[in-house]
Amino acid sequence: MKKLVILTGAGMSAESGIKTFRDSGGLWEQYKVEDVASIEAWYRNPELVQRFYNERRRQLEKAVPNAGHAGLVELEKLFDVHIITQNVDDLHERAGSTRVLHLHGLLTQARSSKNPDQIIDIGYRDILSGETAPDDSPLRPNIVWFGEAVPAMEQAADIASRADLFAVIGTSLNVYPAAGLIHYVASLTPVFLIDPKPVTVYTNHKVDYITEGAGKGIAILTQKLKTLAG
Repeated sequence: MKKLVILTGAGMSAESGIKTFRDSGGLWEQYKVEDVASIEAWYRNPELVQRFYNERRRQLEKAVPNAGHAGLVELEKLFDVHIITQNVDDLHERAGSTRVLHLHGLLTQARSSKNPDQIIDIGYRDILSGETAPDDSPLRPNIVWFGEAVPAMEQAADIASRADLFAVIGTSLNVYPAAGLIHYVASLTPVFLIDPKPVTVYTNHKVDYITEGAGKGIAILTQKLKTLAG
């Protein structure tokens, strides 16, 4: 069974009603990134940061996986599917995908402010003001913020390097280091990119562009991949 590696971004969850950060009406128009998504923001105003992620968690609880998420689950019947996601929602898992690696953390988890390995599943509840981890440090969202290292990057690069097929869904490949994963993909590996807006990937790979949203785009991708299942 061929290994199909899929990198997903905010566009993957847009059809589930999860607001993207960079589109018109997105989250960055309501909040400055430096105020809610940086390690400096956490030290400067932890109450604001907690409020922002509590809101995101409440929104996520009401969201449901879309047709695109379901389509990726179906692909597991044909391929050894590995999803690497920049998203912090749990919609891939709720849809039924079995191998998901979160590069930027997970909204339904919290962690110690001192020990990044001390992770607690909190589901969709708020992190309360003054709440602490077992080591008595402030409990924070298990999110990788700007200014922090991406712990899962090495594992993601290894997965990408072993791909027989590689697909990018719902991300413009502007956020590093995640955007650099394509450079770990073998030069002759077929690459597909699904995004409703024109996106140019700067790579030596031959890229098959599918200019659709996640749901319709993955249906098209599935038909193309069936000829390569082998």
